Amino acid sequence: MNIAIVGSGYVGLVTATCFASTGNRIIGVDIDAEKVRRLSAGHSPIFEPGLEELMQAQLSAGRLNFSTDLKAAVLASEVIFIAVGTPPRPDGSADLSNVEAIARGIAQAMDSSRIIVIKSTVPVGTGRRMSEIMMGLTAHPFAMVSNPEFLKEGAALEDFLRPDRVVVGTEDDEAIQTLSELYAPFLGNQQDLMVMGREAAEMVKYAANAYLATRISFINEVADICARTGVDIVQVRDGMGADRRIGRAFLNAGVGYGGSCFPKDVQALIQVGKDVHCDVSILQSVHERNERQKIALAEMVLTRFGADLSGLTFAVWGLAFKPNTDDIREAPAIRVIGRLIAAGAQAKCYDPRACPNAAKVFAGQPGVTFCADPYEALQNADALIILTEWSEFRTPSFDRIRAGLRQRVIFDGRNLYQLATMQRQRIEYYSIGRPASIPRDRQGATLTPAKPAGTLGQAQA
Repeated sequence: MNIAIVGSGYVGLVTATCFASTGNRIIGVDIDAEKVRRLSAGHSPIFEPGLEELMQAQLSAGRLNFSTDLKAAVLASEVIFIAVGTPPRPDGSADLSNVEAIARGIAQAMDSSRIIVIKSTVPVGTGRRMSEIMMGLTAHPFAMVSNPEFLKEGAALEDFLRPDRVVVGTEDDEAIQTLSELYAPFLGNQQDLMVMGREAAEMVKYAANAYLATRISFINEVADICARTGVDIVQVRDGMGADRRIGRAFLNAGVGYGGSCFPKDVQALIQVGKDVHCDVSILQSVHERNERQKIALAEMVLTRFGADLSGLTFAVWGLAFKPNTDDIREAPAIRVIGRLIAAGAQAKCYDPRACPNAAKVFAGQPGVTFCADPYEALQNADALIILTEWSEFRTPSFDRIRAGLRQRVIFDGRNLYQLATMQRQRIEYYSIGRPASIPRDRQGATLTPAKPAGTLGQAQA
C-alpha cells in the first residue's frame, strides 16, 4: 500500500517505520528540512530502543522515504495519516492548528478520493471539524478516520508491532477494510481491531490516559497518608495489586507522571469537559496532585538540609520522565532541579540518554552540570537524588556511593531500594510513602549526622 505519514515526530516516525516493515511504501512528511535530511540519512531524532535500526533497514530496502513536499506525498498515496503534535494552549486545551494546516494542505493537493487518518491525539469532534474544512476546499470524496495511538515511550515498537488493540473510528466501509488490511500483520486476530464511531475513537485515547494518570495520582495520595502514619506504601501497593480487579500496573508511588501524553491529555480532557459544562473535579484533582508530587522530593531535601541550600551540591540520577527514553517533557527532574537551584544548591546530573535534552533546558543556568558517568556525579556531592528508574540504578555499587558522597544520604523518588538494604549499607534514606531509614548502631545512636527529616506528607503540608 502507498501511504503518507505527515509528521515525523515520535508517533509519526514509529508508525512510518513499522508500516514499512510489513512491505508498504511509506513517505514520511515533515516541514523541518534539516530533520528530513537527518532522517533520510538514517538518524532518528529521538531515542527509542530498536527504532533507528529498524528505520535504517527500511530505508535501505527502499520502502521508507522522507520529504518536505506534502503535495507530492498526497498525490503518491492512497492513505494519508496525520501524526502532528497537538500541544496544550495556556488554558490546557489542545492546539489543533497543526492538524488543521495539514488537513487544508491535503484537501488542496487531492486529485481523487483518499482515506485521511488522524493519528494525532485530538478532542472529540475534531474529525468532524476537519471534514468540514476539507469539504470547503476540495470536490473529491474522502473518508475521515480516527485511529488513536497507544504507544508507550520506551516500548513503542513492541506496542505497535504487537498491539493490545487497534481502534478505528469511522462508518466508511472502504476505510474499515483498508485499515483492517493495513493492520492485519500486527493483529493476533480480527477481534483486536475495534471499529467504532469516530467521536468514540477520539475519546478513547483521552479516557485511557486520564485513567492511568488517575491511578498514579491516587497511589501517590495514598503514599502521602502512609508517610504520615508510618506505613510502607510498597506493602500497601502489593496488597492492592494482588486483587485481580485492580492489578499492579501504574500503582508505583513516586515523583509523579510526565512526558508528552499524560499531562497534556488530562488537561485537554478537563477543558473538553468544561466546554460542555461537566463536573471535572476528579480530573482536576488528578492534575493538581501530580503538580504537587513533582516537587515533593525537593521539599523533602529542603526539610532535611534546610531552606538555604547554598554551598550544597546534589547528585541527580535520572532526568528523563521515564526510563528507555530521552524525553524530558514535563519530567519531574526538571522541576526538582529547578527548585533546588532556586534554594542555592548546585546539581551534578547524570542520565543514560537525556543529558543533551536537559542541557538545553538549563543552558546558561549556573549550578547545573552534566556528567558522563553516574559515579562521577557523586563526587563531593552532599546527597544523591534518584528521579528516573533506569535499570542501571537498581543495583549500584553502594561502596562507591558511600565513597563519593560527602554525606551518606539518598533521596529516592522511585522507591528502588529496600529499607533493610539501606540500613545494612549504612545510608540515610528517604523515599516516597515509606518511613525514613536512619542507620543506627546497636545502642540506637545515629550513624550519620542528620537533622530530622520530614516524611513526604510533612514536606507537602
